Amino acid sequence: MDKIAVLIPCYNESQTIAKVVSDFKKSLPEAKIYVYDNCSTDHTDLIARQAGAIVRYEDKQGKGNVLRRMFREIDAECYILVDGDDTYPAEHAGEMADLVLNHQKDMVIGDRLSSTYFTENKRAFHNFGNRLVRLLINALFKSELRDIMTGYRAFSYQFVKSFPVLYRGFEIETEMTIHAVDKNMNIGSLIVDYRDRPAGSESKLNTFSDGIAVLKTIGNLWKNYKPLHFFSILSLLLLIVAALVFVPVVFIPYLKTGLVANFPTLIVCGFVVIAALISFFTGLILDSIIKKEKREFEFRLQLLQRKEV
Repeated sequence: MDKIAVLIPCYNESQTIAKVVSDFKKSLPEAKIYVYDNCSTDHTDLIARQAGAIVRYEDKQGKGNVLRRMFREIDAECYILVDGDDTYPAEHAGEMADLVLNHQKDMVIGDRLSSTYFTENKRAFHNFGNRLVRLLINALFKSELRDIMTGYRAFSYQFVKSFPVLYRGFEIETEMTIHAVDKNMNIGSLIVDYRDRPAGSESKLNTFSDGIAVLKTIGNLWKNYKPLHFFSILSLLLLIVAALVFVPVVFIPYLKTGLVANFPTLIVCGFVVIAALISFFTGLILDSIIKKEKREFEFRLQLLQRKEV
C-alpha cells in the first residue's frame, strides 16, 4: 500500500501535465504520481510518463469513469486528487495529506472559492454556477461547505474504498461531497490558491450542459439520500395545488348553492390528494430503507478499518 498517492485524471492536457507532475514530485517526494489518461489524442500519456508519472488508462470517457478505476486499482493511506490543467498549486498538497494522515480527516476539500477563484476565473456563468451549487447543497443537506465543485481534494483509504461511484462525468464532485456529508464523514477544508488555465489550454467543462447535469444530479441525490424530505415537499406541493383548485371552483360555490357544479374538478382534486398521500408514504418507506442502509454502511466501515490496520 502506498503512503500517499497523487491521482491525476487527464484528457488532452499535453500543455500542462509535465509541469503538474513535476510540481507534485517536488512538493510530495514520497508520493507516487498516477496519471490516468482518458482517451487523449495529444500524447498526454507520453509526456506524463517522461515527467516521471505512473501512467494508466481508462477508455470510458468521463471523469467519473476515471475515478472509479483509480479508486479500485490503487491502495494508499492518503489520496490526493488534482486536475491535470495546472490550476491548483502543488504546495498545498502536503498540508492536505497531513490532515488525512494525522488528523483523521476522511475528505479534505481544497477551497478555491474563499481565495482567488472569482478573480482568476473569467467565465461568469462558472462563477454563478459554483455559488448556486454551494447554496443548494448547504440548504438541502444542512452543511456549511465553502466549495463543492473543486477538483483538488484529499481522501482517506476508508472514504475511497467505501465510496460508490455512480456518475460518469463532472457530476462526480457533487456526488463525493454529498456522500461524505450524508455518511457523517470527517470533512476538512483548506483554502487553496486557484489560477486560471494557461493560454492555449481549454476547459473540458461545458458551462450549460454540464451545469444542467450537475443540477439534475443534486436533485437525484436529494431524492436518494433524503427521500422523506423530498417526498414530503412533493406531497405538500400537491396538496397546495389541490386546495388552490378545489376551494374557488368547488367548495365556495357549494357553500353558496349547496350543489357541486363541477364534478370533474372534484374528481381531479381527489386524485391529486391521493397522489400527495402516496408520495408522503413513499418517503416514509424509503426513509426506513435508507436508515437501514446507513447502519450497514457503518459495519462495512469497520471491516475496512480492520483491513487497513
